[in-house]
Amino acid sequence: MSDNYDDMTVAELKVILKERDLPVSGKKADLIERLSQSTEEVESEPVEEAVEEAVEETVEESSDDDFDSEENWEDEDWDEDADEGHVAKQKPVLSEEMKAALELRSEQKKKTPSFRRTEWFRYKRLSRSGWRAPHGMDSKQRRNYKYRSSLVRVGHGKVAVARGLHPSGFREIMVQKSGDLDSMDPETEAARVGRSVGGRKREQIYSRADELGIRVLNRRRDI
Repeated sequence: MSDNYDDMTVAELKVILKERDLPVSGKKADLIERLSQSTEEVESEPVEEAVEEAVEETVEESSDDDFDSEENWEDEDWDEDADEGHVAKQKPVLSEEMKAALELRSEQKKKTPSFRRTEWFRYKRLSRSGWRAPHGMDSKQRRNYKYRSSLVRVGHGKVAVARGLHPSGFREIMVQKSGDLDSMDPETEAARVGRSVGGRKREQIYSRADELGIRVLNRRRDI
């Protein structure tokens, strides 16, 4: 039976887990292990046929009159994500202008040189530090010699509309406690948990973010 599970996709494994009232969270290896340890056995039909029938039933239920409108379809999709816990695929609501600005910023970033600190190649501690403006009358980098690294200039700036946004389009909000999530807009803002937050409080933040439908950008998999 485990060999059949290995050949199946994650979506198919989740369908079987839902039929058996088992959790659907975790990686593919966790799903297979959870199915293998389950005491329930499907004797009347093979696993593949059970998956096909479950998918057909889902399609038939979704074709009812209650879900004909686009709004009801969106609500149904949201409920399915909420059952699985963390809304990892939450996307920002962006205008066409903002989408174009993000694409343009992404293209510009490919042409932007890497800015390194003066003498970064000579001292290891400088190679780990960020950009610092060069000083000194004889500084080769300040005088823009070709064999030195590039200088930060106004011309390297990106699109002002998309400045400070996460690559996904969310505006990052630093979160230190679960109460910080209450004032956030899940459609345009995403949470980034502070690195000094402990494990117990971090778990509370994750749970509250799932309730509000807020995406956590640096969510840990071990919690």
